[in-house]
Amino acid sequence: MTKPRVLISDKMDPNAAKIFAERGCDVDVITGETPEQLIARIGEYDGLAIRSSTRVTKEILDAAPNLKVIGRAGIGVDNVDIPAASAQGVVVMNTPFGNSITTAEHAIAMIFALARQIPEANAQTQAGLWPKNGFMGVEVTGKTLGLIGAGNIGSIVAARALGLKMKVVAFDPFLTEERGIEMGVEKADLDTLLAKADFITLHTPLTDQTRNIQSRENLAKTKKGVRIVNCARGGLIDEAALKDALDSGQVAGAALDVFQTEPAKESPLFGTPNFICTPHLGASTTEAQVNVALQVAEQMADYLVNGGVTNALNMPSLSAEEAPKLKPYMALAENLGSLMGQLTTGTIPRISIHTEGAAAELNAKPIVAAVLAGFLRTQSDTVNMVNAPFLAKERGIEVREVKTEKAGDYHTLVRVSVKTDAGERSVAGTLFGNASPRLVEIFGIGIEADLAGHMMYIVNEDAPGFIGRIGTLLGENGINIGTFHLGRRETGGEAILLLSLDSALPADVLEKAKALPGVKRAMRLAF
Repeated sequence: MTKPRVLISDKMDPNAAKIFAERGCDVDVITGETPEQLIARIGEYDGLAIRSSTRVTKEILDAAPNLKVIGRAGIGVDNVDIPAASAQGVVVMNTPFGNSITTAEHAIAMIFALARQIPEANAQTQAGLWPKNGFMGVEVTGKTLGLIGAGNIGSIVAARALGLKMKVVAFDPFLTEERGIEMGVEKADLDTLLAKADFITLHTPLTDQTRNIQSRENLAKTKKGVRIVNCARGGLIDEAALKDALDSGQVAGAALDVFQTEPAKESPLFGTPNFICTPHLGASTTEAQVNVALQVAEQMADYLVNGGVTNALNMPSLSAEEAPKLKPYMALAENLGSLMGQLTTGTIPRISIHTEGAAAELNAKPIVAAVLAGFLRTQSDTVNMVNAPFLAKERGIEVREVKTEKAGDYHTLVRVSVKTDAGERSVAGTLFGNASPRLVEIFGIGIEADLAGHMMYIVNEDAPGFIGRIGTLLGENGINIGTFHLGRRETGGEAILLLSLDSALPADVLEKAKALPGVKRAMRLAF
């Protein structure tokens, strides 16, 4: 078996390359290349490990037919075209926890630097002045910290601030009351936070909802004399408005580690009194650089060698604990999706994935992605679990998830239903022995069958002699039947026949089968 090939295109800890090699990957470390050089090289690789220097554009992705995963050693993925990667079925991973403590500590350091005006006091002292009476700081003890974003890094900042005897007010749409109580913070809306906070720190990604969250309007709502820290993403603060707020005294001090445009060669804030800045150093500690490099190598190698998915931004994560349980379900789900995709034609506005019994207790996201991948494979030969949700959305297909924890006729069941012009149609399957995928129903007709290899699907009138006729036809044409599965609605009614064949069904034999008496539909299936 050929080893997966990985390219490390940005400088990172050399132990990352060792981990790739130890985990069964061939790895090349080639840094500092131009986009044109990377385009010429990338087609050879299954994985690409980057930091912030490499920009993974659509042009680079178009030149990478073998690429399966991009790993960002760090949190921010602004330098990766995630929609283009998703469309091409490439997993994009980051390492959101490797530099969390480092970034949180930098934010706390910025709070102290603002409170005691340390950078300017240092500069004047080293210039031969002794400005002992020129700097009057403030204590952080007893002050209110306004936390915009209470996720991983924000929660660490909150814990450190509480240890400094600060009060913490947090704004985060995803923060529950229970989590707020657990963290020891007051949950508030944004306007309340702006009005209460003596210090404000930002810990949120840059999205359409968070862009300029510290706008001119919101800066005017802050408590006069507030101090603001941003070690998250550039673009969260209107820099020109912040400059005016510093000049007017509305904001007593500001400390930025990130800028809207980086490298920040110029800014309206440069030279402004009570303004501190650092060149995106939030993750710049020895420990953090080692951590993120090791983590991205472990995650990428696990995916390329074992199929494990961790910290992916464009597909469901699949932990080492979940993978063994979910693997047979994903095989079942993909087969059911494929069966439905082959049996239905025309526009499909909606597809529903219903898990029942033991299946309902599992992480449904990988099961849904597997169904969509199987379903859409009849329309695209490049579809996989990564780009299937993207392709479904692109085609206007509404995807619904339904869970029923109570078991029915089977201890575990996955049902795939689609809305068609003829109404709702569904197929269902279960696992025998919690391991072997098995079809148990097609369009309301009970039938037990394995879905594998070359198959033939027939809908016919239930009448004596039909099985003999189809067997004779296949035998006369040298086609051997592997397994034979039959189901019907009622005696003399509509019946379904599923045959597994040892070889592909020729088109002329299919046409002869369609012409047999009682046949309503006959088609080839492949899994």
